[in-house]
Amino acid sequence: MTTEEQQQHEQHGDQAQQPPRAPQADREDRLTEQVVESFRGASSERYRQVMQSLVRHAHAFVREVRLTEDEWQQAVSFLTRCGHITDDKRQELILLSDVLGLSMLTIAVNQPPEPEVTEATVVGPFFVEGAPQVSFGEDIARGATGEPCWFEGTVRGSDGAPVPNARLDVWEADSEGRYDVQHPGGRSAGRAHLFTDDEGRYGFWGVTPTSYPIPHDGPVGDLLAAAGRGPMRPAHLHVMVSAPGHRRLVTHLFVAGDPYLGDDAVFGVQDSLVVGLHRQQPGTPTPTGRTVEGHWARARFDVVLGATPPPGAPL
Repeated sequence: MTTEEQQQHEQHGDQAQQPPRAPQADREDRLTEQVVESFRGASSERYRQVMQSLVRHAHAFVREVRLTEDEWQQAVSFLTRCGHITDDKRQELILLSDVLGLSMLTIAVNQPPEPEVTEATVVGPFFVEGAPQVSFGEDIARGATGEPCWFEGTVRGSDGAPVPNARLDVWEADSEGRYDVQHPGGRSAGRAHLFTDDEGRYGFWGVTPTSYPIPHDGPVGDLLAAAGRGPMRPAHLHVMVSAPGHRRLVTHLFVAGDPYLGDDAVFGVQDSLVVGLHRQQPGTPTPTGRTVEGHWARARFDVVLGATPPPGAPL
């Protein structure tokens, strides 16, 4: 027997030893490929790639867990509830993405490659466009309750150069762990935007961040309860920084020592974002000459922005 005949004999032997595929498996595979094929004519190559991959992974999930029809109906009902509870002040689908870690995974995939660039984290469901502008040294609290806290830092590029006129959007919860949009009346408190000076510096007054639960009175709360998970987020200040020639950054300043740093409901904590909060005794002079009765705090958070990628490069 020649070498070629031997190889053919071994190949046919291997095939003969393989058990025939079950009709059920063939039925499932044919359906998946039929759906994948339905996107082949998409005009956008990226759309085609994303949707075909989504179909393959979603179908693989259904096969892996052998999803029942009742479970599928429960999933549809759950997503419908997420849509119904969502409004201009609450985004339950973002909250769902956050607690499943999908938000942070997407952020991790898109983190700039420069190691010195400040790490990004979740936007969260309480960002609001059109926050009022404040100048250096002004107070963003505007009625939000809490211990006064002075926040300061610099914004630099990955080359170390200061970034003047960078825009910072900042927002935080009050001492009750609630954002302004969670209070009645429609006031704007605990949020603002400001710009860095010629040396890339910024500074403003706010309130000392506090830990709080994410909204858990809806479907996402039911999901957490069923999983035996808690809804708490560690104390933090939201910071969004944008400047021409640089990638936009969405991140947090986390407070060192917070008990929930290792158990964040949305997996947003990065060690590099945890900073010390320095509490000051009553009567300690403030950076702006403001008179504060009682204790106050201060924190420094320096930001490094990545450069805008060249045209055609992934963002």
